[in-house]
Amino acid sequence: MPVKGRIVRVAGPLVVAENMSGAQMYEMVRVGEEGLVGEITRIRGDLAYIQVYESTTGLKPGEPVEGTGGPLSLELGPGLLGVIYDGIQRPLTRIAEVLASKMPERSIFVERGIKVPALDRERKWSFIPGDPSGGFKLRPGDKVSGGDVLGWVQETSLIRHLIMVPPNVHGRLSWVAGEGEYTVEDTIAEVETERGKVPIKLYQKWPARVPRPYKVKLEPTEPLITGMRVIDTLFPMAKGGTGAVPGGFGTGKTVTLHSLAQWSSARVVIYIGCGERGNEMTEVLVRFPKYKDPWTGKPLMERTVLIANTSNMPVAAREASIYVGITIAEYYRDMGYDVLLVADSTSRWAEALREIAGRLEEMPAEEGYPSYLASRLAEFYERAGRVEALGSPGRVGSATVVGAVSPPGGDFTEPVTSHTMRFIKVLWALDTKLAYSRHYPAINWLTSYSAYSDLVAEWWHKNVDPRWAEYRNEAMNILLRESELQEIVRLIGPESLDEKDKLILDVARLIKDGFLKQNAFDPVDAFTPPVKQFKLLQMIIDYYRKAMELVEAGVTVKEIREAVGRLYLDMVRAKFEVPNDRVELIDELREKVLKALESLRAGAA
Repeated sequence: MPVKGRIVRVAGPLVVAENMSGAQMYEMVRVGEEGLVGEITRIRGDLAYIQVYESTTGLKPGEPVEGTGGPLSLELGPGLLGVIYDGIQRPLTRIAEVLASKMPERSIFVERGIKVPALDRERKWSFIPGDPSGGFKLRPGDKVSGGDVLGWVQETSLIRHLIMVPPNVHGRLSWVAGEGEYTVEDTIAEVETERGKVPIKLYQKWPARVPRPYKVKLEPTEPLITGMRVIDTLFPMAKGGTGAVPGGFGTGKTVTLHSLAQWSSARVVIYIGCGERGNEMTEVLVRFPKYKDPWTGKPLMERTVLIANTSNMPVAAREASIYVGITIAEYYRDMGYDVLLVADSTSRWAEALREIAGRLEEMPAEEGYPSYLASRLAEFYERAGRVEALGSPGRVGSATVVGAVSPPGGDFTEPVTSHTMRFIKVLWALDTKLAYSRHYPAINWLTSYSAYSDLVAEWWHKNVDPRWAEYRNEAMNILLRESELQEIVRLIGPESLDEKDKLILDVARLIKDGFLKQNAFDPVDAFTPPVKQFKLLQMIIDYYRKAMELVEAGVTVKEIREAVGRLYLDMVRAKFEVPNDRVELIDELREKVLKALESLRAGAA
C-alpha cells in the first residue's frame, strides 16, 4: 500500500510531511492536491523531507502527500531521440501541445502537476525480432538475462534502437512477438523467472540515481574526434573519457559545448542545459533542430536528446537533470553506441545542491556547499566509461562526459572547479585574456591537460600518421618555450633575444594564428578532420625545422620572413581557405615554403 501523509511545513522547494512511516529514501511522492512531483531526501521518525520538482507556491500545511512506492525512474525506449525534456524527463513539446488543446492562453507555461508520459504512447514502431546484423536471434525456450537483444526498431534514420531484456531480469524466454507494428506499451516478449512471468515491452524503466550495470570497463583508446584542432591534437578526449570546461564569464563555454555536440564523432549526443540562462537554452532549442549532422548529412536532432532546465525552473529539478541525462547516455551505451553527454553547467547543479542543503539545515562546508559535494561529483563522472555491455550479442559502447564549470571571477580554486579536477582526465581551461584578445576557442595551452594523449596516440599513428605524437610534442614545446621568452621580452624587450629565440616567438605566433585559432561560424574552419589537422601542424613544424637550420647557419629571422613572403600568410589562411576534402593543397603549400627556404640557404651559401 502506498504511504499517505500530510504536509506540516513548506520552505521553498522543501516540503516536510508527517505520518510517512514506511516511506523509503529517494521514493517518488505526489505532493498536495495538484499531485506535484517530489522525492524524499531525508527521513526522521515519521517525518519525510521532500524536495519538490515543481513550484511549491500555494502549497499549504494539511494537504496530502502520497508515495508511489518507487524512486525517480526514467522511461527508456524508442522515441527518446529528437525530444526536448525538462529536468525530470517530462516532454516539453508534448506538454505544450496538451495545454494548447485545453487552455491556449496558458500553453507557453508548464502547468503544475501535469502528467504527460516521457514516451509517446500512441506512436507505433516497426519491431523486428533478432539482432540487426541477422546473426543472433532468440527463440522461445532460450535462457535469457539482462542485456540480451530481443529485436530492434528503426528509431531514426541514424539510430537502430535495440530492444533489450532489462538488466534485472533473468530466466527463460516464454515467447517473443513476430515482426509487426507495436506501441511502447505493447508486450513483445515474456520471460519465465523464479517470481513468475515478466512481460517485456519496447521500453523499460530504470532508477535515475542507479548506474546501469555492464560486464567490464575497458580502457579508452579511441579519440572522440571533435573537429576542434586545439582539442583533438593538443588535448585529446577519448571515447568513454571525462572532461571539464571551466572558464569565467564570456570565455566561450557554451559555444565550445555547442561545437562538441554538433561536430563530435559520437553517435548519440545528450545536451543538458542545467541552470543556464533562458536565452542561452533558447538558442540551443532553436538552432539544434536546424543543424545537419556533419558525418551523415541528416538532421542533427536524429541523434540528439535535449534536456532543458533553465535558471528560472524549479531548483530541485536542476539537481535531478544531471542524473536523467547520464542514465539516458548509459542506455544508448548499452546498445553499443558511443554517447557524448555535455552538461552546461555543473556549477549551477552544485548551486542547486547548496540551496537544497540549506533548506534541509545541513552543516555547510566550503563556501556554503554541502560536505558531500565532492562525492556527488565523483558519482556523476564515474558513470562515464567505455564498457563491454551485458548480454548477447557482445557490444562495446562508451559514455563520454564533459561538464562546463562557471567559477565566479574565473577562480579555479573555488570548490566546484577544484573538486571537479580531481575526477576528470581532460581539462580544457578557458582563459579570460585569450577571450578578450579574440582568440577562440580560448583554451589556455599552459593550464590545460589531457591524460589520454598516450592512449589515443596509437589510433592517430594507425589512421592518420605515425609521426603524430612527435609533431604534437614539438608544437607543445614551442608554445611552452614561447611563454618563458615572453617574460624576458616584458623585462628587456625582444631586441635582446638571439635569433633562435626570435624564431620560436615567430613560429609560436604562427601556431596560434594558423592552427589554434578556429572560427566556430566559418563553414570550412568550424570543423577540421584529423588528416587536415595533422597536415596543418606538419606544415608549420617543418617550416620551423628548416628555418632553425638556417638560423644555425647564420641567417636572421628577418631574412627568413622576407624569403617566405606571402607564403607566411598563406600558411595562416590555409585552415579556412583549403577545403576539408582537398588536403593535398596543404602539402603543395608546404613544399613551396620549404623550397623558398632552400633557395635562401643556397643564396647564403
